[in-house]
Amino acid sequence: MNILITGATGFIGSHTCVALLNEGHNLIAFDNFSNSDEKVLDHIKEISGKDFLFYNADMTDPVAMEKIFSENKIDCVIHFAGFKAVGESTQIPLAYYYNNIYGTICILKAMKAHGVKKIIFSSSATVYGKPAALPIKEDFALSATNPYGRTKLMLEEILTDLSKSDPEWSVMLLRYFNPVGAHKSGLLCENPKGIPNNLMPRILDVAFNIMPEITVFGNDYDTEDGTGVRDYIHVVDLAYGHVKAIDYVSAHTGTEAVNLGTGVGYSVLDLINTFEKVNSIKIPYVICPRRPGDIDACFADSSKAKELLNWTSELGIEDMCRDAYNAAKSIRQKE
Repeated sequence: MNILITGATGFIGSHTCVALLNEGHNLIAFDNFSNSDEKVLDHIKEISGKDFLFYNADMTDPVAMEKIFSENKIDCVIHFAGFKAVGESTQIPLAYYYNNIYGTICILKAMKAHGVKKIIFSSSATVYGKPAALPIKEDFALSATNPYGRTKLMLEEILTDLSKSDPEWSVMLLRYFNPVGAHKSGLLCENPKGIPNNLMPRILDVAFNIMPEITVFGNDYDTEDGTGVRDYIHVVDLAYGHVKAIDYVSAHTGTEAVNLGTGVGYSVLDLINTFEKVNSIKIPYVICPRRPGDIDACFADSSKAKELLNWTSELGIEDMCRDAYNAAKSIRQKE
């Protein structure tokens, strides 16, 4: 299948490129490197042993989107591109709405113009807002507690409306929980530009003495140790979920929302303590006030993914911590 990957050099996008190339798919990819590095392209090719077509492009540029679709036969789009930091979204909401909403509409207009009607959307567990119960199922009420989450929720609604307007569309809304870990080759990992927003990159900054300590945002949540609880999923498991989603959208039309998570919740301190144990490194931390928009706990019921996609997660929290550290160490040694 000829698959367009948006945001291909990002954390999840790059791992998914490897998984799809390994399955024999042909890739067309683009990224604007706003939060990634051009070297990732070489790493994807080295791991997979395969080449693919890449465009340095921004999804908010309709001319660039038209060029990509007019120059290639595309069967399906996997849409990763977008701003993704909860805290940052509360500070610069207009940037999030413009980039994530308008950029996706530019992609969808190009798809429509060229008769491409299959899309797998990188959504998020943030669309559940503050869930009324745990674990979270796909039929729970949807809401959002921050601008980032609202962009994901709005885009789910836009994609659902699009598929209702034309029964030939096939839309898969993959609601990720919290991806961590790295590829075992050590060539791919979460390596954001600037000050990291996600927990694992901040742990790694402390592990490599870039920062003296990690900031834990809040210890007064309604959880066992007071810190926020999340469903951490290994990025390699998450990437393989997209391979299975390709199989599904190839055979079905309409819209489906599917959780990709492990079904197990771990607190911030659980992740820090596990990282210390498996890597024999002390990670000092300091407790600070909560961040705007964060919730107490969030973890998935992933039974629908098993039923529809024949997908389950296989790697645990120790694998996530070990692989993340080994990949970060490998990349830092080469720099």
